[in-house]
Amino acid sequence: MDASRHLHVACAIVEQDGLVLAAQRSSATSLPLKWEFPGGKIEPGASPEQCLLREMHEEMAIRVAVDRPLARTTHYYDDFTVTLYPFCCRIIEGEIILHEHAALCWLPPEQLHTLDWAAADLPVICEYQEYNNGVTA
Repeated sequence: MDASRHLHVACAIVEQDGLVLAAQRSSATSLPLKWEFPGGKIEPGASPEQCLLREMHEEMAIRVAVDRPLARTTHYYDDFTVTLYPFCCRIIEGEIILHEHAALCWLPPEQLHTLDWAAADLPVICEYQEYNNGVTA
């Protein structure tokens, strides 16, 4: 494992009308065609929230409001390590245009596991589902 390749990535759990946005990675990227929560690398000097706002605009042409963070999680792939900084968000402006992803879908939280996710996103899904199951209306 190349310890020098440790990426810090902010990711968005975009919620709308009881559904959650999943984005499919392009076939030309690492982890081709795996599903993920959209986001991107945190640049030096930027907060995870700032990164998320920038990436959602660049990748999907939308503006989001960041509602709450979930616990950060680290995953060790064979050739790199990634630490995810997940945030629950909602769209406040724009219609999604895919600039970097192959596809998207909206799923109820309990059906997120039905997709072929990037391994780093799996603990985020578990925490998100546990949080939602604990919330009472």
